Order: sequence, then C-alpha cells, then structure tokens
Amino acid sequence: QLRLVESGGGLVQAGDSLTLSCAASGRTFGSYVMAWFRQPPGKEREFVATKSGGNTHYADSVKGRFTIPGDNAKDTMSLQMNSLKPDDTAVYYCAARYGVGLDARKERYGYWGQGTQVTVSS
Repeated sequence: QLRLVESGGGLVQAGDSLTLSCAASGRTFGSYVMAWFRQPPGKEREFVATKSGGNTHYADSVKGRFTIPGDNAKDTMSLQMNSLKPDDTAVYYCAARYGVGLDARKERYGYWGQGTQVTVSS
C-alpha cells in the first residue's frame, strides 16, 4: 500500500504564496497517480488538482493560481499556491490511487495523507 505525508501548510495573508509537498512511500513501484484535495471548515472535501504523466487538471476555483510543478522528485508531488484567498482556507490532503489518468472524484482514491492546515487571513 501507499503511505502519504503532507508538509508545508501554515498561516499566510491574502495574496501570499505557499507550497505544499506530498511524499509517498511503501508500494511505490507500481503506476499510481497523486492528487490534492481540500476540506474547508464545515464543508465537504473537494478536488483541487491532479497530475498524470505530463497532464494536469485543476479545479476551476484554483485554475491560474495553483500549479503542480513539473520538476517533482520521484514519489513526491508539490502544489504551488499563489495569490491565496481567505476562501482557500482548508485542510489540504494528498491522495493517491493506482493506475493512470486524470480523475477528480475523491471516491476513486484509496490512499490519503493526514492533511495539512492552510489558513489564509484577510
């Protein structure tokens, strides 16, 4: 199985940037896809971004502000977040599933990290 550990959360001001990282360990020799989800206070967990091969897919709410860098180290995935807004406040989760392709459905992901808190003050 896969184990995922997120890092990089924190408290920032609106307009600031922050980079999250996710490191995978365990059964990483198969093909697997990683994604970012977030859960705002009092709301459902929602899709943020994912990458498979050379392709990426972003939620409309973060498109143009968040990026998954192309130079990730093996078994890691970062999320570069720019122009942060108070609405981006959430616990951010790294998720993974075996296979390939872009998929924004959280029920498709069987492996989850513990989450990292991102708080954006106005």
